[in-house]
Amino acid sequence: MGYGDFQRIGMSKSLLAIVWIIGPLSGVIVQPYIGIRSDNCRNRFGKRKPFMIGGAGATLISFLALAWAREIVHGLLALFGADPESQFVKVASICFAIFWVCLLDVSINTVQAGIRAFIVDNAPTHQQEDANAWAGVILGIGSVLGYLSGYVNLPKIMPFFGNTQFKVLSVITCIALGGTVFVSCVFVTERDPRHDGPPPTEKVGVIAFFKQIYRSARRLSPQIRKVCEVQFFNWIGWFPFLFYITTYIGQLHVNPIFRANPDMSPAEIDEAWASATRVGSFALLIFAITSFSSNMLLPFLVVPTYRAPPPPKRTSSFHSPLSTHRSGNQTTTPLGTPLPMSASMTSFFPPPPDEASHSRLTRLLSLAQIPWLTLRRAWILSHLLFALCMGLTFFITTPFAATILAGVVGLSWALSLWAPFALISAEISKRDAEARKTGGINDDQAGVVLGLHNVAISAPQILATLVSSAIFRIAQKGRGEPGDDSVGWVMRFGGVAALVAAYMTSRLREEGAGGGVKGKEDGVVERRGSESV
Repeated sequence: MGYGDFQRIGMSKSLLAIVWIIGPLSGVIVQPYIGIRSDNCRNRFGKRKPFMIGGAGATLISFLALAWAREIVHGLLALFGADPESQFVKVASICFAIFWVCLLDVSINTVQAGIRAFIVDNAPTHQQEDANAWAGVILGIGSVLGYLSGYVNLPKIMPFFGNTQFKVLSVITCIALGGTVFVSCVFVTERDPRHDGPPPTEKVGVIAFFKQIYRSARRLSPQIRKVCEVQFFNWIGWFPFLFYITTYIGQLHVNPIFRANPDMSPAEIDEAWASATRVGSFALLIFAITSFSSNMLLPFLVVPTYRAPPPPKRTSSFHSPLSTHRSGNQTTTPLGTPLPMSASMTSFFPPPPDEASHSRLTRLLSLAQIPWLTLRRAWILSHLLFALCMGLTFFITTPFAATILAGVVGLSWALSLWAPFALISAEISKRDAEARKTGGINDDQAGVVLGLHNVAISAPQILATLVSSAIFRIAQKGRGEPGDDSVGWVMRFGGVAALVAAYMTSRLREEGAGGGVKGKEDGVVERRGSESV
C-alpha cells in the first residue's frame, strides 16, 4: 500500500511516516511473544500451526479492510446521515485505516513467526541451509510477481476483484497466503508437542514476558548471538536501500528535467515525479529478478555446512520403512573438499534407484561447488559487495547506471534472506536433536530464538529511520530543485553499516573449517574447526 492509497482517505505524509514505524515496533514485541507462546503450545495439531492459521486469518481480514477502508467508513457513517466530504468522516477514515495497519503488522508478524519456526521444526539439521534457501526462492518469486504487478492494469484485467490496484492486489494476496498456509498445514505433519511434557506454568504477563526474553537472550549460544549482532548492523544498512532506492533513482531521472526547466509548475513537477517513480519501480523489478536468480543458483555453489546422510540401503521389501537416523562417528570432510549434494540440489532430481547412482550424482553436482565458498564466507562477501555498491553512489549520475547497481545489490539481498536464517536454524535444530536424545527439551526453542533474531532485525530499522530523518533534515533540497543528493548520503550511511556487518560476520564460527571428528546427529555430520576467514 503506497502513499497514493493512503492519500485517498486523507492521510498526510508526516502521519504516514509515523504509521510506517508501527511495523518495526510490532516486530520487536510481537514475534518474541508469539515465539514463547508457540514454544509452550501443546495443541495436538502442532506448536506452530495454530499461530500460522490465526495469523493468516487476521492478515486476510486486515488486507481486505484496508483495501475497502474508505468505502466501509463512508457506508457506515452514511447510515447516520454523515456527509462523506466532512472533516469528521475524513478523520474517521484515517483512524480506521491506522487501526487496520496496526492489526496487519501484528498479524503478519504472527504468521511469520510461526512459519519460520515451522521450517526449523520440520527439517533435519543437514537440510536447514537448503530449507531456508528455498524459503528465499519463494520470497524471490513473490517479489518478482509483486513488482511486475506495478506494470499491469490489474483492475482492467480483474475488475471482479476491485476497481483499484491495491484492492485487486489485496484479494490476490489473500488467495495466495490462504492457499499456501492451507497446503503447509495439511501436507506437513508437525511432531506432537504433547510428547514434550506439560508447558511451563509461569504466566506470560507483561513483566514475565520481558523477564523470559531477558533470560533467553542471556542463554543464546555464542553463534546465534553473533548472528544477531551481524543482523543489527546488516539491517541498518538495508533499511535505507529498501525504502529509498526508488526515490534515489527517481531523483537521478528528474535532475536533468529540473535543470532544463527551473520554473516548472507544481502540476508539472508531479508529472515528472510520476515518471520517475515508474523508473524506480523498474529498478526494483531488476533487483528482485537478480535476487531470485541468486537464490536459485547459490545453493549449488556454496559448500554445505552439514553432510547429508547417505541413502539407506534398500531391503527386499518394497514397503520397508526407511530411517534416516544414524549413530556412531565418522571423520569429517576437510574444508575445501566438495561435500555431498545438499537438499536444495537433490530436490531438483528424483532419488537415484541405488547407492552407486547416488554417488555418481553426488560427484556430478559437487563439481559446481566452489571449494572455499562456505555460507559464512559468502555472507561476508555479500556485505562487502553491498558496501561497495553504496560507495559507488558517489559516481552514479544516470538512472540506467543506478538500475544496474540495484540489480547487483540483488545478489547481496539473496544472501541476507538465506544466510542468517540458515545459520540460526541449523544451530537450533542441532540443539533440539541433542535435547531429545537425552529425553528432555531445549530450554529455548525455535520460536523464542527466532523472535529474538527478529528483534535484531526490527530494532535497527527504527534507528536507521531516525538517522535517515536527520540526514534529510540537513541535506534535502526543495521538491522541484535538481541535485538533491540527500538519499545518496542515506544509502552511503547504510554502506558504512554493511562494513561493520562484514567484520562482525568474520567473527562467526566457521562450521567445519579444519576437520575433526564429531558424532552424527539425526543423520548429520557436522564440520567444526577454526574461525579463519
